[in-house]
Amino acid sequence: MKYKIRHITEYLYAEPVSHCYNLAHLIPRTTQRQRCLWSQVQVHPVTAASAKREDYFGNHCYHFEIQRPHEKLIIESSSEVETSAQLTANELDFSFSCQQVRERMQTSKDPELLLAREFMLDSPMIKASDELRAYAEPSFAPDRPLLSAVMELTQRIYREFDYCPEATTVATPLSEVLALKKGVCQDFAHLQIGCLRALGYAAKYVSGYIETLPPPGQEKLVGSDASHAWISVYSPGEGWIEFDPTNNCMAHEQHIITAWGRDYFDVTPLQGVIFGGGEKPVLNVSVDVARLTG
Repeated sequence: MKYKIRHITEYLYAEPVSHCYNLAHLIPRTTQRQRCLWSQVQVHPVTAASAKREDYFGNHCYHFEIQRPHEKLIIESSSEVETSAQLTANELDFSFSCQQVRERMQTSKDPELLLAREFMLDSPMIKASDELRAYAEPSFAPDRPLLSAVMELTQRIYREFDYCPEATTVATPLSEVLALKKGVCQDFAHLQIGCLRALGYAAKYVSGYIETLPPPGQEKLVGSDASHAWISVYSPGEGWIEFDPTNNCMAHEQHIITAWGRDYFDVTPLQGVIFGGGEKPVLNVSVDVARLTG
């Protein structure tokens, strides 16, 4: 499938900002199941300096700085991507058991597995804990196929947690998410990653978009899409396989990847430093994911 993506971020400040320095993860990456055909990032006011580069994880980063007073900042990212489905459940190799994968992650010297091992470690927003391990363990019997266990954990998070944007913030710890049984896609991705790492598996945070469809008979509202987050777990049989606990599914063609890392902190769509601006800037975000035909 082909998609055109338009992501507009607008900051309105109470007082002038004298200058700012920013880092954006808004350009889709090319992967085994996705190809970025073109992309551009436009900023208003005009930047004093800007640069594109790849970060440690191979994500596309856009750095920019503005050195003139401004009370409004607009960042518009546009791109076109072509996606395909990853392996389906019927095509996956279920021969690796949970115990076998744990042992391989600890002992194998395979180069690909050694690279995956860094995603077993704690990260700024995800700390493995006994309570995460206890929550996940019922799904991970030693002789059960790993990917079957991950799918069950995906289903459990979907069933047992409520999607509630007001319940959490980007700083809400996993222990609180686990107690509240509420959150958003970022929380559910962090929760599943924390569970997997606590059990000795490699898992990473995937940031991007998902195509949303309006109810039958209704037109899709412009700007009604949103950023999304899901997870990817490493299996010695297939490599990295993506799961979406918010939607109770494996990632498919409608999941469009911008970046991946250890957690949200590594792939924040936009972060930076401003000088001035007053208190409580107003943030407006508009995202459109449009399927292209032909």
